[in-house]
Amino acid sequence: MSDLTERQKTILMLVVRDYIETVQPVGSQSIVTRYHLDLSSATVRNELSALDTKGLLRQPHTSAGRIPTEEGYRFFVRQMMPQAQLTEAVQHTITHQFYQAHPDVEQWMTLAASVLAYQSQGVSVVTAPHADQAIFKHVELISTQGRQVLMVIVLAGGEVLQQILTLTEPVTQDQLSQSAARLNDLLNSLKVDAISALPTPSEKIDQDFLTMIEQDMNRATDSVSDNIYTDGLTNVLSEPEFADSDDARRTLRLFEEPSTLQDLLARTSAGSMVGGLQVLIGGEGRWEELRQYSMVLARYGVPGLATGMLAVLGPMRMSYAKTIPTVRFVAGLLSDLVNESNVGE
Repeated sequence: MSDLTERQKTILMLVVRDYIETVQPVGSQSIVTRYHLDLSSATVRNELSALDTKGLLRQPHTSAGRIPTEEGYRFFVRQMMPQAQLTEAVQHTITHQFYQAHPDVEQWMTLAASVLAYQSQGVSVVTAPHADQAIFKHVELISTQGRQVLMVIVLAGGEVLQQILTLTEPVTQDQLSQSAARLNDLLNSLKVDAISALPTPSEKIDQDFLTMIEQDMNRATDSVSDNIYTDGLTNVLSEPEFADSDDARRTLRLFEEPSTLQDLLARTSAGSMVGGLQVLIGGEGRWEELRQYSMVLARYGVPGLATGMLAVLGPMRMSYAKTIPTVRFVAGLLSDLVNESNVGE
């Protein structure tokens, strides 16, 4: 919108900010009074009309003030996104929470979802870090009952794969521990394709477990993380925009079907880079599921090792000035934790 005058840009920014806060159409007199503008109400009214003509504002009713259009919100986001920062106090609080948590991926994901929902007052969505190509870090073999064994595989980046196996004959915990130790030495930091090229181990028990490890790692490489953590759904449902029961049901449906949410994240994040940030307003004409919402997304992690997605979903009238820097900061923090987890172990 390079054809906007500086005065029009200022007035548009004020209308968006006012509407986000009050959920009421914004008139010329309220802008002049609230922001102590050195302009007459008539001048502001003319500028509001011009912004309406340009498709950045609209009147919900003939006699009402203006509210932002999707394009108006996009202008607002482009203008304020580089400037939006969390205060040092908030950054310190969030950082302290993460480093006080047990160094465990599930705890990090749960905490990230909680922090994002609280800070943004929206609904948060976080996916666990997923290996771009599975890299072995560690395996544990735990006897459960009879011939059943719990196999837990930890991948570089923190992703955990586990399944219950039923062996052809009983094996003691001591035998399982010895096999796990040999496999950990053999497979340390290997990618799944390198594991496939290894010679066959001499011990039959190691051969069997190696085959299962390879199968699990191949599945992990081909899939998208299905571990999705959410928080703050009531934040969105309590907003005036979703007072209508049909709108509320559509919102609930989006979060009740993990596969739908997983697919939505995969499509919206396609091609995104670690450290990059996207703001989708009204679905951008591509995602019908997001037509009533805005979504702020970021990819976190270590490229080539493991990455995940985090996002905040809310009404188009969300607090972008708070949500954007919160998503950016938490994504950076999770990237650091994924990196430190890999280096530390």
